[in-house]
Amino acid sequence: MLPYMIGGVVAVLAFVLGGLFGYQRRRATAEREIGSAEEEAKRIVNEAYKSAESKKREALVEAKEEILKARNEYEREEKERRADLQKQERRLQQKEENLDRKTENMERKEEHLSNRLAKLEATQAEAEEIKQSQMEVLERISGFTAEEAKEWHERGEKVILVRLETSPEDIEGMQVSQGILTVRGGMTSHAAVVARGMGTCCVSGCGDIVVDYENKKFTLAGKEYHEGDWISLDGSTGNIYGEAVATVPADPGSGYFGRLMGWADKYRQLMVYTNADTPRDAAQGRAFGAQGIGLCRTEHMFFEGERIKAMREMIVADNTEDRKKALAKIMPYQQGDFEGLYEAMEGCPVVIRFLDPPLHEFLPTKEEDIKEIAGEIGVTVERLHEVIASLHEFNPMMGHRGCRLAVSYPEIAVMQTTAVIEAALNVAAEGISAEPEIMIPLVCDVQELKRVKKTVTETADRIIAERNAKLTYKVGTMIEIPRAALTADAIAAEAEFFSFGTNDLTQMTYGFSRDDAGKFLKDYYETGIFESDPFAKLDQTGVGQLVRIAAEKGRAARPSIKMGICGEHGGDPSTIEFCHKTGLTYVSCSPFRVPIARLAAAQAAIKYPR
Repeated sequence: MLPYMIGGVVAVLAFVLGGLFGYQRRRATAEREIGSAEEEAKRIVNEAYKSAESKKREALVEAKEEILKARNEYEREEKERRADLQKQERRLQQKEENLDRKTENMERKEEHLSNRLAKLEATQAEAEEIKQSQMEVLERISGFTAEEAKEWHERGEKVILVRLETSPEDIEGMQVSQGILTVRGGMTSHAAVVARGMGTCCVSGCGDIVVDYENKKFTLAGKEYHEGDWISLDGSTGNIYGEAVATVPADPGSGYFGRLMGWADKYRQLMVYTNADTPRDAAQGRAFGAQGIGLCRTEHMFFEGERIKAMREMIVADNTEDRKKALAKIMPYQQGDFEGLYEAMEGCPVVIRFLDPPLHEFLPTKEEDIKEIAGEIGVTVERLHEVIASLHEFNPMMGHRGCRLAVSYPEIAVMQTTAVIEAALNVAAEGISAEPEIMIPLVCDVQELKRVKKTVTETADRIIAERNAKLTYKVGTMIEIPRAALTADAIAAEAEFFSFGTNDLTQMTYGFSRDDAGKFLKDYYETGIFESDPFAKLDQTGVGQLVRIAAEKGRAARPSIKMGICGEHGGDPSTIEFCHKTGLTYVSCSPFRVPIARLAAAQAAIKYPR
């Protein structure tokens, strides 16, 4: 039993010692492995640290390089910007210096222009004084002012009014004269146009007259003429005869002439109207076969008695209410004249042009007249001088006139519309048909026409409604500015008819003054530049092209549009042929040219059938 126990103890001891030995062995092995791992870890950490340090140094180097590069780039850009800024500053400085020099030059030029303008105004004033002096001398030589012509007429004497040139103020003297002779002007000058409309013989632009101021006489073709001497005029040829030449009144309906006119009316397609400002002119045109009035110049109705006084009151008024009061005085005269025109035309169309000329034409020029008129209209002489000065224009024919007056002073259009419509309604009540056609002059833009037309239609429609009546009327315009012809399609949207004012259209297209061109046009004929006076016959190449353009554009925008011509070309056969070929509705001319127009229209229809 004992040996078994000893064996068991030995076995247990051996087991324990074996376990301890194994434990120590495993521990030593583990410690070696741990030590090796720690060394490896230290190595890895050291290598990682070294690698990190290396990368850090590389990153720092790269960062420094980037910073240096960025700094260099910034410095370069900054340098460039600074250089550009310096350039801009230099350019700005140069511009400022140039501007200063230009300002100095402009100031010198302005001063120079002011001096020239002052000299020009002084010269112009001197020229006006000389002109007025010459006018007065010539009037003394001829013995006739407009007032003296009336006096001679009242004594039963036949009068030829001799003037340097005429103005609207001379209308009363022109009406009582058998003939008019002017040193200045041409076929479309004031004297020629007005005289033609009145059927008065006129020779305008006789520049060969030599005036002897000291001896109060004038010489023409080597012969002297004194006050009271007989002279005769041929308005067709321009001849002046130093004696009394017998004349015979024309009878348009007699004999062969009446028969010929009957044939002409049978074949012509153009309507023929007359230009008429008075019932007398209208009746004369109607007697010659006119089918209507193509142009009534309303301004010619203002130059008599109380009319001109009221007109001047309107012009000097400095507020709307005072202008309306003055216009109210004129309105009954206008209305009466329109009634006379309607009655004379017996139901035929009547085209009435609203106020066209610049307002200065209604004011006096002589100092004694200024003083007299200032007293008549109740203003001081100084105030009237101020108004005259304010209305002065360097080129009044292209200034404040025509529709521009109605834009600035719509009350003028209101007054004239009232007179037109009231007159038409009055004669209609008496059984006489009236066809008023209101023409707005000098339109260059459709907005002008639209504005004035609104004033006209609102006034007309109100009057017709108030009188519980019916009346047909038209509102159209005069095409006399090249721009109006070129934009005729837009203008036709507002205009019911076109009337071509070829006097002004020719003047504006050529850039010639119709009153002054006679001084140099003879040189153009002699040198072959022109074959004829563009104011006598329509220039079909240039002015005619504008008419054709306007006609085509007008019909395209308003197929029913009525179109005519009312300038002095309306009585020229070649112009009438052109109007026929262009497709116009009518031509209008002075009363005594109506038979010529009727015949020319028939010849055009036969030659160029529509």
